[in-house]
Amino acid sequence: MSMVGEALSDLETRAGGRRTVSGVVGSVETLEGEGFLVRRPFPQASFSEFDPFLLLDEMGPMELAPGEAKGAPDHPHRGFETVTYLLAGDMEHKDSRGHAGRLRPGDVQWMTAGAGVIHSEIPAGEFARTGGRMHGFQLWVNLPQRDKMMNPRYQEIPNAQIPKATSADGLVTVSVIAGEAIGKKAVIETRTPIIYLHYRIKPGGTARQEVPSTYNAFAYVVDGVGLFGAEGERVEDGQMVMFAQDGDEVRIENPADAKATLDVLLIAGMPLSEPVARYGPFVMNTHTEIRQAIEDYRLGRMGTINS
Repeated sequence: MSMVGEALSDLETRAGGRRTVSGVVGSVETLEGEGFLVRRPFPQASFSEFDPFLLLDEMGPMELAPGEAKGAPDHPHRGFETVTYLLAGDMEHKDSRGHAGRLRPGDVQWMTAGAGVIHSEIPAGEFARTGGRMHGFQLWVNLPQRDKMMNPRYQEIPNAQIPKATSADGLVTVSVIAGEAIGKKAVIETRTPIIYLHYRIKPGGTARQEVPSTYNAFAYVVDGVGLFGAEGERVEDGQMVMFAQDGDEVRIENPADAKATLDVLLIAGMPLSEPVARYGPFVMNTHTEIRQAIEDYRLGRMGTINS
């Protein structure tokens, strides 16, 4: 075989194989909204985005006393999507377009802010009064330039309608929020190709997930310790592992001697490869567009929430 042929053969082998790990980062703790604590793997000082993703926050897990639950009252969004996935607790939300709803354990809200909304996310009344366990995630997904000023829309999927699957050996279960896994396809429609999966892997189990080599992909460990990528990189609770674009399969293993189930989010998406200008809750392509968003918000053009 010629040197060119050998090089092409090697490239094909790597492109069709398991992805390796390109980096692991820990979360930083920060306060959001009225003062509730979140763990945030990104953005942070080392990197501000993971195209097409802009932010991941883990809310909790925390045990809240009566009257202790806090939320994020009226605030604006423009130019991106927020994906809220609740594992425990009870949240209410409403916006300046007249939309209102509720999130309970296992529910997902995929909000496409587009041209802009004023949005409120607060603990439901009874939960706020009695307290309880709160745990969830919010992911920010950038919108392509063509969709930045689209009309806002919601996709609210209750837990019972989130597709779920179990591996043949019974050791791996997955909730399919976006994309496909173990023969199940998500019911949520995305503006760009995205994978969002919640895996629970028992000791001795291995998840092998197909992810196109063109996608940026990362995993976040919700609970437990797992081995990630072709090299079996050890990653634990609260850490984010980024995968290189050197294959089309992501491998996640929970060792046979593990003491608990490995709980992990696997998220991937097609990069937009577009300029990003961001200021707080506004994400556009240019600083001029950011200034316009600020002006529109200050002048009330994004509306107000009716009480």
